[in-house]
Order: sequence, then C-alpha cells, then structure tokens
Amino acid sequence: MDVCLAFDGSDVDDWTAIRAETIDGWQFTPTWGVDAAPTIWDPAQHGGSIPRVEVHAAVDELFGRYDVARMYCDPPYWDTEIQTWALRHGEERVIEWLTRRPVQMHEAARRFVTDLSTGALTHDGCPITAQHVAAARRLARGADRYVLGKPAQHQKIDAAVTSVLAHEAACDARAAGWGTRAPARPSFSFGS
Repeated sequence: MDVCLAFDGSDVDDWTAIRAETIDGWQFTPTWGVDAAPTIWDPAQHGGSIPRVEVHAAVDELFGRYDVARMYCDPPYWDTEIQTWALRHGEERVIEWLTRRPVQMHEAARRFVTDLSTGALTHDGCPITAQHVAAARRLARGADRYVLGKPAQHQKIDAAVTSVLAHEAACDARAAGWGTRAPARPSFSFGS
C-alpha cells in the first residue's frame, strides 16, 4: 500500500504520533509491533517520557510494510532521529516540516478542514485522534490566520496536528505526481 506519513514528536509532556494517508485520501493511525499497537504514545504510559526506541522501531516497521512516498516530520526534540530516518529511508522521503510556522500551518489546517468537510479526505475514526481533534482550538495569528492550540495543558492535540501534517504530505506528494505515474515495468535479460 502506498502512503504518506507524518510524525509529531514530544519528549515528556505532549504526546507523539504517526499518522498515514493513502493516495485516495483515507487517513489512519498505523499500528506496529507484535501487539499491533497504535503509533500514538502518551508519555504518562511510559514512565513520564516518550519511548524513543519504540518510535524508532515503529518508523522502521512502517517503512518496511508500506511504500512511503513522503514522511513530514516536525523536528523539535527529534532532530537527530529525523536525520537518522532520512539517511536510512531516503532524504527525498523523510522531510522536516516545522509546524510552528504560522503561515504554512494555517494553510495546511485550512486545507485539512476543507477537504474533510467536502469528503476529499476520510479517516479511520481513531478514538485517540478524535479526542485530539475535538480538543484543538483555532488560535488567531493575525491577517485572518490561525494555528492549532490546546485549550488547557492536559487537553492534547498532537494526533490532530499530525493528521494535518499527514494530509499536507499527501497533498504535496500528489502535486508532485504521486499516484499518477505508471508503475515501472520489469526488464528481463537473458544470459548468453
């Protein structure tokens, strides 16, 4: 299956999430490991900090299971890991995408909301993501722009931000030709 991925990481307070989107605009939370755990980590469930070893294992598993066209990653606290993933899986596929840029994040969130409301984007109904989307608030940033924010520190929005980022990765990949090129035909050569 062809997908685009997005990653938004934290260290000790906010959650870490990976979301995926298919060529036809279906978004889901991938699972990983023998327990098929969702790729969303709450630091409180891991002794107070995100289990980076698990996140690394999940990323490697997802790149092994799916044909990943693009993975947008929000770099704060995870710069070294993202660089490692880019070296391992391809710098043209693993791309830093800073969510703290108000103009770019506003445009990505606006497109996400529009595509969700028109049916161009559908989703798996992940309950954690649904909670994070419900908690997300539009915070004004001037010039009729907004970014996503949480109403209170205990109300997390990380899976919502990751969903916006996954959609942005998929939209950019589609604009670059993802899903429109014919698959390469195998070439055969016969020995002499």
